[in-house]
Amino acid sequence: MAVMFATGLWELDRGGMWGDESVTFQVAQRTVPQIWRLLHDVDAVHGVYYLFMHAVLAVHPDEVVLRLPSVCAATATAGLVAALGARLAGPRVGLGAGALYAITPMTGHYAQEGRSYALVAGGVAGATLLLLRAVEGPGPRAWWGYGTVIALTCALHELAVPVLGAHALTLALLRVPRRVWSGWGRAAGAATLLLLPLVWVSQGQAGQVAWLVPPGWDRVDRLARNFAPGPAGPVFWGASLLMILGLRERRTAAVAAPLLLVPPGILMTVSQVRPLYHDRYVLYALAGASLLVAAGAGRVGRALMRVPVGGRSARVPVGGRSARVVGLPVRFGALRMRVGGLRMWSGGRRVRVVVGVTGVLALVGTFLTQLPVHRQDRSAAHRPDNLAVVSALAVRRMRPGDPVLFVPSVGRLAALAYPKGFRRVRDIALRESAPRSGTLWGREATPWELRRRLASVNHVWVVAEAHVPNPHRPLADPVERTKLAVLGEQFTVREEHARDGVVLRLHVRRQPGDEPPGGQADTPPGAATTARLPASRPAAPRALRRRPARW
Repeated sequence: MAVMFATGLWELDRGGMWGDESVTFQVAQRTVPQIWRLLHDVDAVHGVYYLFMHAVLAVHPDEVVLRLPSVCAATATAGLVAALGARLAGPRVGLGAGALYAITPMTGHYAQEGRSYALVAGGVAGATLLLLRAVEGPGPRAWWGYGTVIALTCALHELAVPVLGAHALTLALLRVPRRVWSGWGRAAGAATLLLLPLVWVSQGQAGQVAWLVPPGWDRVDRLARNFAPGPAGPVFWGASLLMILGLRERRTAAVAAPLLLVPPGILMTVSQVRPLYHDRYVLYALAGASLLVAAGAGRVGRALMRVPVGGRSARVPVGGRSARVVGLPVRFGALRMRVGGLRMWSGGRRVRVVVGVTGVLALVGTFLTQLPVHRQDRSAAHRPDNLAVVSALAVRRMRPGDPVLFVPSVGRLAALAYPKGFRRVRDIALRESAPRSGTLWGREATPWELRRRLASVNHVWVVAEAHVPNPHRPLADPVERTKLAVLGEQFTVREEHARDGVVLRLHVRRQPGDEPPGGQADTPPGAATTARLPASRPAAPRALRRRPARW
């Protein structure tokens, strides 16, 4: 837990939020009635998380505070994984499993993200531990805690429901009696019934994940590498080998293997018909990988402890177990013993110390070899976008009263997350603000009204994603199509600034003698330039189009 907490706090303030984090940040600062209204149209799957973050950000609305719940949840998860390993295979395996979970790059990634995935992973780990306690518990009361935790976890994100399939397979592999099945069935059934309203509402909002595609074998390979302590090289292959060895530990494998395989398997199978899969939705399955790797390492360690340590060896009973020492069989209970008048340290004790030190060094070495991955992950440039950069560009380039247009409208998240950069400008397409309209980024004017507004200005700043316009991904919204059509017909690019996947362009109205409309549509969306082009050079846009794209 200490390792996970330190890793989570490491460069937690990376200097900017990306799109999904900004949604959490601005939605959680709305009033409870405004959040409730929003959930009727979008993001019902995150409703419980938004209400939780509403209370958190009421203390202090800040990027670090936004991510602290994820850091704390990841820290708790590391401890729960260690508790699972200790309960299944002993304290050494538990310590190794918790440490492996803490140093895995994917864990650190979501521990520093202001979304619900780290909290869901903690809930699943806690529910799994409560499942084991209920299996060994004396009566039906033991299932109350399990049912409560699994219901809250699935309410945080409904795609945690497949963990119930993993737990069912665990009970089957453990061959539990009928009374255990009865208790688990009641707890799982009650949790499922409580989730039905959420599932019903979120089904009407499935268009939010329309960008997902059916996963192929490449996604399976990617997930396997993300779940390993290192995504490539000796660390990945060594962890894979230890995981295979861990499958031979029956009790540990009965819990870890279903947790690792069943949720991703269910989501990937369903996604062949209706895409719902993303790696982050199954972050909670990573605990199964850490448990199997630690179990495999424990198996190797026990094998090494049975290796003779110099001279002739023999087994000696020690507390019901056996050890090997140099010389003849003798009884001993202390660390040192006298054999033939000589005082010697137990060979078995020395082997255990060596194996323990080797395990610690292996964990430290694994973390150090993956240090570049951890450093890269703590850079804002490693996220899909950086809205702080967009706001900073707006502060430097835009003048008070300048009109700004967001293409597509989701780009308005930059203004909602960092309003300072857009406080002086005029959002020319906005009809109703996001909080008042009960939407994520506001309601925009109709196509006809938008044309009328753009006809009244001679220049407009455009905040666009780097891939817009993209002929291979046409925009379905008529308002978005109108934006591109008017910009292409009536305006030309004067300036362009590209940073971290977002482009800020200054469009000026075409003058008589400028190149005909249609040329601008061919401008590479990622061609980056920061030079201000003189208005007296009408051929500048053509020269700009010939510049090689940098993105």
